[in-house]
Amino acid sequence: MNRRTFIESSIATATLASLPMPAFADEHRINPIGVQLYTVRDLMKQDVPGTIAKVAAVGYKEVEFAGYYNLSAKELRAIIDKNGLSAPSCHVGYDVVQNKWAQAIEDAHTLGHKFIICPWIDEAQRKSPDGYKRAAELFDKAGETSRKAGIQFGYHNHYWEFLPDANLGGKLPYDYLLGATNPENVKMELDLCWITVAGKDPLAYFSKYPGRFVAVHVKDLSKLPNLDPTKENHAMITDTAMNFTPIGGGVIHWNVLLPAAQKVGVKHFFVENDEPKDAIANITASFDYLNKLRF
Repeated sequence: MNRRTFIESSIATATLASLPMPAFADEHRINPIGVQLYTVRDLMKQDVPGTIAKVAAVGYKEVEFAGYYNLSAKELRAIIDKNGLSAPSCHVGYDVVQNKWAQAIEDAHTLGHKFIICPWIDEAQRKSPDGYKRAAELFDKAGETSRKAGIQFGYHNHYWEFLPDANLGGKLPYDYLLGATNPENVKMELDLCWITVAGKDPLAYFSKYPGRFVAVHVKDLSKLPNLDPTKENHAMITDTAMNFTPIGGGVIHWNVLLPAAQKVGVKHFFVENDEPKDAIANITASFDYLNKLRF
C-alpha cells in the first residue's frame, strides 16, 4: 500500500468510524448470511431443488439467483419457501435489462426480489468510445422503471471498472457510472474481492458514496494476483480464480470491511466463489467462518 492509498484509507476509516451502527444490524456480526447461487451453478444445472436444500442445510438464509434454470419464478419461489430461504436479489444479463426488463420485474415480484443486479457489460461495448455512456443511460432508464415498480436496480463490478479508461479521459469506469446515473435509480453491489484485486480501497468508496451500496459480494483470495490490464478479461478472471479460497482463508480483512459495509447501510452479504473445487464444502467453510465472526 503506497502512502497516498494509506492516507485515503485512514481518512475513510475515520469517517466510517464516526457513523453510528444502523439499528437493523445484528450487533457485531453478519446476519443473515447469503450466498450467490452462481457458486453452486454446476449442481443447480443437475438438481435445483436438491441443491437449494443443501444450501439451506448449511445455514444460509438468503440466496441470490444467477439464472432460473428453466424453471418458472413461481416454481422457484415454492422451492425457496419450502427451505425457509428468501431471495432478496438476482443477477440478470445486460441483454435482459435491454430487452426483457418487464418480464424480469414481474419475476422479481414473484420471487420476492428487492434488487435486480446487472453483473456484466460486454467487453466489446466497454472498449467502444461510447460504451459506458450507453450503459449508464440504459441503467438509469431501467432503474427508474423498476423503482416505480418497487424493485431496485443495481450494478455489480469486476476489476476492470477500477482501471483508468482512455475513452473516459482516464477516469475510472466505476466512478463514471456512479456520477452518470441517478443514485435513486442505480445502486451498487460491491464485489469486495474484485475491488481489492484492482488495488482500490472499498472504505474510500463507502465513505464517499454512503447510501449507494445495497449489497456486497464476499469472496476471498489466498494471494492477490499480478493484475495485467492488457490481458483479456476472461483470462484474467481464470488466473485469479486459481487463488479463490473459502472466506477467512485468504488475505482480505473481513473484520474491517464487513462492519464498514454495515455502517453505510449494506444489509445483504452474499458469499461467492467463481470456481470452487467442491462447491458445498466451500460454501460450508465460508458460512462457518462468517457465522463465528465477531467484530
